[in-house]
Amino acid sequence: MKNNSFKKRIGQLHLWLGLASGMIVFIVAVTGCLYAFQEEIQNYTQEYRFVLEQDSPFLPPSKLVEIAQKELPNKQLHAIKYNQKNNAAVAEFFHYEPTYYYTVFINPYTGKILKTVNNQQGFFPFILDGHFYLWLPNEIGQVVVASATLVFLVLLISGFILWYPRNKNAIKQRFWFRWKKGTTWKRKNYDWHTITGFYGLCIALVFAITGLVFGFQWFAYSYYKVVGGQKSLVYEEPLSKTKETTRITNPLDKVWYQMQKEYPQAESIEIHPPEKPTAPIAANANPDKATYWKIEYRYFDQYTLEEKEVKHLYGKYKNNKIPDNLIRMNYDLHTGAVFGLAGKIVAFLISLLIATLPVSGFYIWWGRNKKAKGATNT
Repeated sequence: MKNNSFKKRIGQLHLWLGLASGMIVFIVAVTGCLYAFQEEIQNYTQEYRFVLEQDSPFLPPSKLVEIAQKELPNKQLHAIKYNQKNNAAVAEFFHYEPTYYYTVFINPYTGKILKTVNNQQGFFPFILDGHFYLWLPNEIGQVVVASATLVFLVLLISGFILWYPRNKNAIKQRFWFRWKKGTTWKRKNYDWHTITGFYGLCIALVFAITGLVFGFQWFAYSYYKVVGGQKSLVYEEPLSKTKETTRITNPLDKVWYQMQKEYPQAESIEIHPPEKPTAPIAANANPDKATYWKIEYRYFDQYTLEEKEVKHLYGKYKNNKIPDNLIRMNYDLHTGAVFGLAGKIVAFLISLLIATLPVSGFYIWWGRNKKAKGATNT
């Protein structure tokens, strides 16, 4: 009796939380599906992302900075990124207030501008805005989505409790579909909700936890500390010595040459010009452009090129421990990219499955509600 009473309370919690958050979970899941292969689709459809490989060196950052700033003279240049030999180099222009985000694609051999893209316009930016903010103002949408994700985490846990069979005879019905001729649509819908929900549970938990790391700072901090993390989660750049009288000529180029020498196998190298007098030159090298967690982050005094160490997560990869890499892996886990194309396919399919759960759950409630009203009327 106690067990039945407990499950009844869990069922009520699952029901009302599901009804309250179902539409948001549906939108977030569907937009996640649509965004899953955005990189592959863009690489296939956008020719300006690629160039013919040439038997000549890339132009140095100082040249690409000059070219990019002529293209967008009133915008703040955030970074120059070199990719593989058959890829365009990119200049990223990004700013918070006022908010803008542009990418200038440049032929790294000739300096020719291939395309300037406003990253706040187009299909995939629209989908991403829905996934992160439900197309609401960012400061409102972010809280709404993060709160719904927290509710979704509770739904997953409560759903597992409800799924767990009370006796051995119910086990078979919990693990696979056992539909016979004449099985009602209502029964099929119920089985779909419970069985597919169970099989998608583990990956759905990964989506929820990694989503909450993005959504709430308190959750990210707590999660990091629980898994044993000790570094700071706050990104803070070291300072350059502004009083230095001796300055290095072409510091961006020298940092780039050093990064090329130290990371010859890197699939991308990114150089960040200082955005203020006290800022360093930030640089990073990525051994696998399909993911982000193994990136080597380096910082250099913009006047002397003295290297600066940091105490937060985004420093040298070799200095990281498992908890640090787990947080740095958060985006790659969320998208499935950490397991390559197969991981993205699984993430896509599970996101699609998650999108069906609010729908099937609603129809379970709707059917029971109609039945209850019918019984009352009779």
